[in-house]
Amino acid sequence: MKITRLLTTVLAVASGASVQAATLIHAGKVFTGTEDTLRQNMTLVIEDNRITAIEKGYTEPDNDDTLIDLSNATVMPGLMDMHVHLSFQHGGPSTYMQRYTFNEADVAIRAAHYANKTLMAGFTTVRNLGDSYYETIALRNAINKDFATGPRVYTAGKSIATTGGHADPSNGLAHVLRPDVSPRQGVVNGPIDAREAVRARYQEGADVIKITATGGVLSVAKSGQNPQFMDDELEGIVDTANDYEMTVAVHAHGKEGMARAIKAGVTSIEHGTYMDETIMDLMKEHGTYFVPTIMAGEFVAEKAKIDGYFPDIVRPKAAKIGPLIQKTFENAHQAGVNIAFGTDSGVSAHGDNAREFELMVQAGMDEADALRTATINSAQLLNIDDQLGTLETGKLADIIAVAGNPLEDIGVMKTVSFVMKDGKVYKQPE
Repeated sequence: MKITRLLTTVLAVASGASVQAATLIHAGKVFTGTEDTLRQNMTLVIEDNRITAIEKGYTEPDNDDTLIDLSNATVMPGLMDMHVHLSFQHGGPSTYMQRYTFNEADVAIRAAHYANKTLMAGFTTVRNLGDSYYETIALRNAINKDFATGPRVYTAGKSIATTGGHADPSNGLAHVLRPDVSPRQGVVNGPIDAREAVRARYQEGADVIKITATGGVLSVAKSGQNPQFMDDELEGIVDTANDYEMTVAVHAHGKEGMARAIKAGVTSIEHGTYMDETIMDLMKEHGTYFVPTIMAGEFVAEKAKIDGYFPDIVRPKAAKIGPLIQKTFENAHQAGVNIAFGTDSGVSAHGDNAREFELMVQAGMDEADALRTATINSAQLLNIDDQLGTLETGKLADIIAVAGNPLEDIGVMKTVSFVMKDGKVYKQPE
């Protein structure tokens, strides 16, 4: 028994309290997120849902303790993906018909399925940036109450767009089918609408705000990069979000839309395809995070080569924008922009999120820095770095493990063998 556990036992006995059983993890290698190298042969002690000690060597468990042997694995903090769409997964032409064929229940059940896949891939926390029926708010609540299995979810509910914008749910419909949309459905025109839309998201239980500041790739609309909010609308969104202590994530491909959003004080830029040095300087000046979603670009670029996979109005956007995102990431990383991990999973398949690490490393990011984008950087973006993002005493026990050494081969992140979230084990090595 190590000295820290011995002291805990002595103090408990002296106070008349019972000695609490712990879970001990024997870890062959540990990436704490606070260092560039791996610690060797360590013991992590978990009591309730928190890490109470990290000790050198393999501590012997007490009689009532649970021992988890990960001595042949690399242990690290639970991963975080800052851009997912849990209730959606693109599957070709039929995807665009789902608005006619899926009910709310269909979407919700798929969200629960994809949430489970995401957790099993080692992602214990996600930011869901846009849904259709507020289903990820219900999913978050169900996961928190153990009615469903999935990551810790921070959700935006319905994204906010302008009329005809990237997240306008009436895009592409015949006039006779086109619904009336308003701030309640996330469509705004003017600063008063913008404030109402944020307040509606708060009322519905959203954690964060997501806006589509430029055109997008997969929406049934011509432009993939034009600015779609005016300055006064952005000001209305950001000021109102600040009042409710909500951060603002911004889908953006084009430079002008990014510049307007950054100056308004948003928290993060998603995708950021056409950002240049001026935009990067603005992001550094304002402390804005970049969530690159490289694998979404890779996915749409590949699928654009297939006749009929995308509608004709979408295909040229996918072919043009998709291949650019990895180079944008490379430039932003070299410029020193704050980067958090995000995949846009739902465009590509849920559970494949770790492919993003490979694409980051291919673009020149060090393996340890790539891992930090999905741990401490993302925790800082969510303002939860006092609880998560590193393996440190006192933090919540979100812990995963992989075989091999991710600092030598980042590809091992695609095969997670152990998952613990909030002190509960969800996946063990076979």
